[in-house]
Amino acid sequence: MTVNQSIKSGAELFWFNATLVAIHLSSQAGRDGTCVVEHRMPHGDSPPLHVHRNEDEIFHVLEGRMRFVVDGQEVIGLAGQTVIAPKGLPHTFKVESIAGARCLTITRGPDFEMLLRTAGRPADRAELPPAAAPTPAQIEALTKIAAENNIDIVGAPLA
Repeated sequence: MTVNQSIKSGAELFWFNATLVAIHLSSQAGRDGTCVVEHRMPHGDSPPLHVHRNEDEIFHVLEGRMRFVVDGQEVIGLAGQTVIAPKGLPHTFKVESIAGARCLTITRGPDFEMLLRTAGRPADRAELPPAAAPTPAQIEALTKIAAENNIDIVGAPLA
């Protein structure tokens, strides 16, 4: 199975920066606000260093290799492994596998989901968006939207 075939229809699909996200379970679905999102990411993808003020971010790697940095500590995530970025701690990751990576991201509360919905755009197909470096205006908009959703961008992506 290729990463491209892995996301099933029925989920809400968004292109968020260079990634494809599928919201499988909205935070609105249950009483405790759990959200489950599947991410498909290209090789080299790395979000800016950021901090979630209100929610832990749990990553369960489905395919590929991801290098995480959580509160200054490096952790390698391989398929089948789970990494947690506790709320209040700066974290980021970088996709190291050439074929890209796929993971589930699980949070409790609406903040991360609303960031994806607001900063992303509906995907018309279950494929990665065309590759493009973010413009200064896009970076500024993402920083603002993140802050509005209790997520602070505090540094650069991993090189």
